[in-house]
Amino acid sequence: MSAPAEQRTSTVRCPHCGRTNRVPAAAEGSPSCGHCHRPLPWITDAGDDDFTQVADRASVPILVDLWAPWCGPCRMVSPALEQLASELAGRMKLVKVDVDQSPRVAARFAVQAVPTLIVQRDGEVLARQPGAMPLAALREWVHGALPPAPDGPERPEERT
Repeated sequence: MSAPAEQRTSTVRCPHCGRTNRVPAAAEGSPSCGHCHRPLPWITDAGDDDFTQVADRASVPILVDLWAPWCGPCRMVSPALEQLASELAGRMKLVKVDVDQSPRVAARFAVQAVPTLIVQRDGEVLARQPGAMPLAALREWVHGALPPAPDGPERPEERT
């Protein structure tokens, strides 16, 4: 049996200062670097037993990646999703769900193809995308689904 979501952590290297940080699977707010205090990418796994705690109760929008280990397109899109999680650190959480290991989560979202990508907030689906996309298209889709940034431009490429 795995540890409860609030006790599970992953190690993330801060993209700003390079320090290593432990990031919880579930927590209030969003993680920031213990050294430079800038937002960290929040990437975690969830399954049938902890999806509600990890995703539905998150205080930031969630990008859910419903994938399978045998799926080539799932493996191809994963680096792009991780890149987006880094770009949107502090504004979004990436939650990866292996549909073979989590049939209840897969049924909840009526997954018929993998990967299936879902943007949700407070348990409500804001956008759904079956299939993989290249990074640029994925970025546009995610930005279109997320609420605007409270303190500036929506897209990193718009910053001067």
